[in-house]
Amino acid sequence: MAAQKGKDLLLKVDGDGLGGFATVAGLRSHTIAFNAETIDVTDAEATDQWRMLLAGGGVRRASIAGSGVFKDAASDATIQGYFFAGTIRDWEVTVPDFGILTGPFQITTVEFAGEYNGEVAYEVALESAGPIVFAAA
Repeated sequence: MAAQKGKDLLLKVDGDGLGGFATVAGLRSHTIAFNAETIDVTDAEATDQWRMLLAGGGVRRASIAGSGVFKDAASDATIQGYFFAGTIRDWEVTVPDFGILTGPFQITTVEFAGEYNGEVAYEVALESAGPIVFAAA
């Protein structure tokens, strides 16, 4: 994958639950991470005592984080509402020249910060709450 513009990595939410995704406004940075737990099946007969892992075992999860400034009252209200209600909703992440990831996520963190001579910024973190679908670019 060649170098890409960071602004083209987009985070979108299905605000009404009907499949219409809207970009979360004001985000300046985005991160998505995938993790898979391992299941250790090493026993006393393992060759030279090397650890053995169970293929395809363990729990997989995806984490999304973003930070930015308030720009769009509607998306700000959506994020705050979902956090306080514990709502699980479908989200979509577009990674340029890679693909689109879609699936249910729950907002786990919302943080606000501001400097005396600067703007109020926020950070949001989401954790997957079900299977993630990948569509290659």
